Amino acid sequence: MLLIVVSKYFLKINMLIVYTVDAFTNKPFKGNPAGVCIVEEFPEAELMQNIAMELGYSNTAFVKMKREQEYEIKWFTVKSEAPLCGHATIGSMHILFKEGMIAKNKEITFNSASGSITASVGDDDWYTLNFPSYPVSPVVLTDELREVVNIDPIYTGFAQNCYFMEFESKDALLALEPKLELLKKIDCRALIATSKGTDFDFHSRYFAPAVGIDEDPVCASAHCRLIPYWSNKLSKEALRAYQLSRRGGELRCKNLGNRVLISGEAVTVMKGFLNIA
Repeated sequence: MLLIVVSKYFLKINMLIVYTVDAFTNKPFKGNPAGVCIVEEFPEAELMQNIAMELGYSNTAFVKMKREQEYEIKWFTVKSEAPLCGHATIGSMHILFKEGMIAKNKEITFNSASGSITASVGDDDWYTLNFPSYPVSPVVLTDELREVVNIDPIYTGFAQNCYFMEFESKDALLALEPKLELLKKIDCRALIATSKGTDFDFHSRYFAPAVGIDEDPVCASAHCRLIPYWSNKLSKEALRAYQLSRRGGELRCKNLGNRVLISGEAVTVMKGFLNIA
């Protein structure tokens, strides 16, 4: 409750509390950094966009309490409002928990542009999100797509505004250097690249230059496509995943059919005041 009072005070003098949280890791400077602002009322969309641009993270979340155990959430990339973002939601959960606004093992609801999202904090301090599942459908590998990756994937698909490619090995995935300027010209939000795992069930990378994210360190929403794909391919309901970005991040996943569970850890790196006077 203290956080709400402090936030209200600083809103009155045109200041916001802003946090940086690294999600899908328990170590600072790993995982995926997100901005988090807990607000009494949402600022104007232009202001939220400017804050996200100023912070420069792949996503910044703005969270407003509606009633006990229920919140509204909005996400912004550096260029636009995002329809769904997992790591910034994990970051928001982490701040709400650390500030004493939510408790362990009590489900809360986030109302968002993608519908209602339920979430909880476990005894092990892992944060779990219940997200929609987006099945991947096969598509033809066009010349334009192949030019982007300059290598033949073993599978090409499409799901909920993202192209999806499986490559033959972890090494091939690590070596991937997509031509981002070409990818920007293709009608999609992002390219999800994946391979079967070694120490994990599967690995992935995520490229979304069209929305200002050349490579996302750990993208939870990509796992809305990755989980049903690998669950079906490996005949496993519960999966462990690792995103092979420079920062890297670990996820626990579960396929529920029309929904997926995505779990990760988080750590607060910075807390400060953003002066918008």
